[in-house]
This record gives sequence, C-alpha cells and structure tokens, in this order.
Amino acid sequence: MKLTNFFLPTKKEVPSEAKIVSHRLMLRAGLIRMETSGIYSWLPLGYKVLEKIRHIIEFQHLQKNINQMLMPTIQSSDIWIQSRRYDSYGEEMLRITDRNQKKLLYGPTNEEMITVLGKDYIQSYKELPLYLYHIQNKFRDEIRPRFGVMRAREFLMKDAYSFDIDKKSAEKTYELFFNLYLNIFNKMGLNIIPVRALSGEIGGDLSHEFHCLCETGESEIVVDTNILEPQKSESFSTFSNYYSSTIEYFEKSGIENSKLKVKKSIELGHIFLFGDKYSSSFDFKINSPSGLIFPYMGSYGIGLSRIPAACIEINHDEKGIIWPQQISPFDLIIINLRVKSELCVNFCNEMYDVCKNQNIDILFDDRDERIGVKFSEADLIGIPFQLLIGKRFEEDSVIELKNRKTGDVLEITEKEFLENYLKKIRQ
Repeated sequence: MKLTNFFLPTKKEVPSEAKIVSHRLMLRAGLIRMETSGIYSWLPLGYKVLEKIRHIIEFQHLQKNINQMLMPTIQSSDIWIQSRRYDSYGEEMLRITDRNQKKLLYGPTNEEMITVLGKDYIQSYKELPLYLYHIQNKFRDEIRPRFGVMRAREFLMKDAYSFDIDKKSAEKTYELFFNLYLNIFNKMGLNIIPVRALSGEIGGDLSHEFHCLCETGESEIVVDTNILEPQKSESFSTFSNYYSSTIEYFEKSGIENSKLKVKKSIELGHIFLFGDKYSSSFDFKINSPSGLIFPYMGSYGIGLSRIPAACIEINHDEKGIIWPQQISPFDLIIINLRVKSELCVNFCNEMYDVCKNQNIDILFDDRDERIGVKFSEADLIGIPFQLLIGKRFEEDSVIELKNRKTGDVLEITEKEFLENYLKKIRQ
C-alpha cells in the first residue's frame, strides 16, 4: 500500500486519560479511535495487526482439526435462565428487550449457546471428540473501562469449545488446547507463562490463564523464578504439577516458598474444563456403550484485541512502537527521502512492485513530506524494517536498510537487498 492511499491519522498529542504506554501509542499511531467509554474503532493500521493475529490463530487451529464457525453476538435470555447464569452473571451483562418484548442479551461468552447447539446435533459418543471455535466480538459492561483496549467493554475474542465422552478424554483435550496456546503465543513472538487459576463464573475444577510478564500489567501472578526463561519448548506436561497462581489463589493456599515471586502481568488467554455443568443443565445426553451420558465440555479463550496492546507494552521505546515481526501490520516500509528526484522515485516504485510480487506486506511512504516527519512517523508506527532511498542512492547507488528494534543501518546494494535480505524480512 502506498501511504498516499493509506488512512494513517497519526497524532502528536493524546488525551490525558490515556495512562499506559500502549493506550497512548495506539492513539498516536492511528491504530484505534475511542467512540465512547470502553468502545473503540480499529483503524486500518490496527485492523491489519488484528488480522495478522487472527491468521496465526486460524492456521494453528486448522492444524489441529478444530472446526471454525460463527455464532451471533445477540443471544436469547432463555438459555441463560436455563443455565441459571442470567441473574448470577451480574451487571456486566448487557440485557436488551426487543420490540416484541423478547428478552435478549449481548453475549459476554458462549457456553450456553454452544451447549444448545451440541444438544441439537450430537447424538452419539462416536461423534466425539468434537472441537468448535469462533472469533467474535463480545460485550461486558465493565464498571470502569480503562487502559484502552486492554480493558474495554466491547472486545474481539477467540473462544473454542470441546465435547468429550468422559473426564479422561476431556483432560486429553484440555492438554491439546494448553499446548496449542503455548504454540500460538510463541508464533506471535510472546513469551507466555501458564498460570493455575480459579474457574469463577464459568465453572469447573481445572483452569489455566496465559500471562505475559509486564511491569505495567494490571494482574499480579505468583511464579517460580526458575521458569522465567522463554517457554518456547515447554508443554502441558511440564506445567501439570506446577501451581503458579493468581494472587487470590496463592493467598488462600498458604504456599510459602522463597522461589515464588509476585510479578506484574497481562492475561491474554484462559482455558476451562467444566465437565458436565452445562450439558446437565440443558439435559444434553448422548448414546454411549454404558447408556445415556452427559458429554464433558471445556472452553478455551484468547483475547485477540488485548494482544496488540500487550505487545506494545513490552515492545516500545521513546520513539514509538516496535512490532514483533510476526504480527507487524507491514513487513517493510520504503521511505523515499528524495521525492523530487526522478531516479529515486522510479527506483522506489520498482522496489515497491518487487516486494509485492515477493509477497512482502509493504508500505511505501511516497508522500511529499519533510524528511523529519517521515522518520518520526515510521518510528512511531513501528514496522520492523525501513528501506531508506535518498542521497546515498543518488550518489553511489547505495540503499539503507534500518532495523527498527536495534537502530542498526546497513548500507547495501540493490542486489544485496534482493538476494540476502528480502527472505529475512518475509519471515
């Protein structure tokens, strides 16, 4: 995309209520716009980040034969009354009455709806295990929305649901999703710590949250300092007997261990195994060799719209965002520093076409704008690599490739760029 065609409303100043780095930078870099308290539009740059995250999640789920679908955001209150959560869920649920006086709600989660769906279509244990997921907007009427998209009222979430014949099979499914989540976050360039957690309103006796450590995080977790190295090769078996926990769980358990430390963190995912809590509420039974049984169920959520903010909190400097390559809105930005030079203009257009043909997600700053503005905005939006075309190219046919994270600048020829660096940029 050429920047003259790309909607990028950057700002120098942001509202005073933006208290944390990610909120300030997302507003300044033109990723989001607040419509009302806790509700945001995702502008083109921010939406591209969400789509990169969505693609990773969808691809990884496809590899595990997890079926994608889409359920509606508006749900009938009847199914929540039947599960006995309509009143217990509290004021975070947005309740609606339509023109026919039918009581509806804007779904905060989908356990009830997926259970009813399962009851309608699953008849036999031979159809299990079955895994379904969707990516959908949710609404929870937070009493005090804050920190931008980190704690918003409307948010984008991936939630999966599983159906199994018994507890043993369900635990294997839980392990599958546990390892899947570690892999997904690794693919996004995030180091994640699984945290043993309470199940809360969802229910069940087995639950883990997935946290990234961050000094500005609003959560506090207790972790064993021995596992603070990146968990790229770990799996469920590594953590199955490991009881890191939320502060509340930690205090109640009375654990005392000098290796356990309190750390600030951001929660990005939560998985639950809640057994037959919902299948029994809806009298959802299937045939099995031992007669009619209630399927064992679980749910597995990832907060998509929290991930960009979490990444920014741990990947930024005084100039702006530094995106991990895996979820950056663009792979490379070409910056023409000599817009009046026919030589530079032609070369930039040539490189732009080459990059597109090589499936590089490319942004080309072709604006007739001051060099200082181009540099500052490129650093602000945080694209990992900047290809600078200017005076050195006019004089010596040298182009400059800047690494946004390190600030290192390589002076290379066109041939070196095409043969040695394009592949690395595309990774």
